[in-house]
Amino acid sequence: MANPQKPARKTGVAHFFAAASYSAGGLRRLWQESAFRQEMLGLVAVPAVLWLFEATTVHYLVFAGLALLVVALEALNTALECLVDHLTSDWAEFARDAKDLGSLAVLCGLLCHLLLIGHAILT
Repeated sequence: MANPQKPARKTGVAHFFAAASYSAGGLRRLWQESAFRQEMLGLVAVPAVLWLFEATTVHYLVFAGLALLVVALEALNTALECLVDHLTSDWAEFARDAKDLGSLAVLCGLLCHLLLIGHAILT
């Protein structure tokens, strides 16, 4: 089996469009994860909750930033799981730990949303 050649590095405007294409590919891959789809459903509901409690513009802006953070954390968690699954097909403590830590990172991002909702309710 022949080793595929590494593609030439893109620069300038071509690099920008290549990076955008890679990001779109990452989003398509992320959409395959049921956890990500569930998180997106939850993130669609949060603005309605903020509206019910007459949240300020700052609340909505913080929500948008946290939503992007959760997407980034879920992308990193999924990448980590892909790598771990590639490295070992058997159970391994390092694999469990890596996946648990990635999951914890996503949970922390989601808990930040709860803090934001709590703040909106209490103010």
